[in-house]
Amino acid sequence: MEELQQPLPERLDLFTCIQCGKCTGGCPVSIKSPLNIRRVIRETVVREDLHGFFSRLEIWDCTTCSTCAIRCPRGLKPVDAIIGLREMMVEEGRIEKTIIDALDGAYKYGNPWGRAKNKRAEWAQDLDIQNALEMDPGQILYFVCCAASYDPRVQVVAKTLVTVLKAAGVSFGILGNKEVCCGSEIRRMGEVGLFEMLMEENMKNFGKIEPATIVTTSPHCMNALKNEYEGLGSEVLHYSQFVRRLMDEGKLAFETEVPMKVTYHDPCYLGKQNGVFDEPREILTSIPGIEFIEFGRCRENSLCCEGGGGRMWMEGTNQGKRLSEVRVEDALEMGVEAIITACPFCLLTLEDAVKTTGNEEKIKIIDLMELAVMGLGKTLETEG
Repeated sequence: MEELQQPLPERLDLFTCIQCGKCTGGCPVSIKSPLNIRRVIRETVVREDLHGFFSRLEIWDCTTCSTCAIRCPRGLKPVDAIIGLREMMVEEGRIEKTIIDALDGAYKYGNPWGRAKNKRAEWAQDLDIQNALEMDPGQILYFVCCAASYDPRVQVVAKTLVTVLKAAGVSFGILGNKEVCCGSEIRRMGEVGLFEMLMEENMKNFGKIEPATIVTTSPHCMNALKNEYEGLGSEVLHYSQFVRRLMDEGKLAFETEVPMKVTYHDPCYLGKQNGVFDEPREILTSIPGIEFIEFGRCRENSLCCEGGGGRMWMEGTNQGKRLSEVRVEDALEMGVEAIITACPFCLLTLEDAVKTTGNEEKIKIIDLMELAVMGLGKTLETEG
């Protein structure tokens, strides 16, 4: 990748920045963080003071939600300046131990949690799911993701998606223990070489089975596979897109009433970065009994949960109220019973916010597929 050899300002075309400040003005974490993207660009371009940022913890406050790129009138991607600085920090070893541990885990075990490779598919051992490597080419591959493979809470999401796919009669397989991290967060933590290594390993397995469609649990995986994996010929869809397609094809219908007042939290990597806004809403509003109310800040203006950009493994400056807590408080003011989301990171950060704000008895955080299973009249305990 020759462009990585260029100086950061040239590589990112930062000289065309007009210093209008819209990037910082729209940045969700600037509400609570000393991070100022405009200053970052000014000092990296005008002062060429790249090393001056290495001691600034606010570089890790960025969640890479890309609101700055959406707001930029020149079409720049200011977030890439942050990632570029992180690359330099990784190269010089100027990173916190939690980041080192996450990168080390991804290198050794294929996941940033550092969990054993041979336990990646344990969540599916009783579910009678096909081994994708034994399927004929041109089939559907379910790319599970690290969070859904190892985190007990997100494993429930993977199981509910399996339930939905089976209810629709979909033939699909998983890579099991052969799957490794998509590398999305690894790249955003600044370790480009490790991202490329993970990409090559996944691409090798994709090449063996040549899936027609890859369905992902996580919007982060979807974004990486769809937009960053070079030479991947498969269609890549987030599960919300695929399930909506099944509904259009008449293979899936929700007939069980679920009397619940809900709102929907747009994951940044699904909505802002890939324009998937309607499909999740169409799924949840098709479930009988659901009363849906929009957040005041929704769709392109949705408030980031602070889970992306490596923030699952790094606290940053950790100043002020967490944005996920703001999100929960907003939902409580709306009088909803649950926040629905469609991203493992959003699910985990919002559930943590419910606990830290002491609202466990007042509001629930539910993944879209958990709601879908309710609409199918099935329990959240999935069976093989």
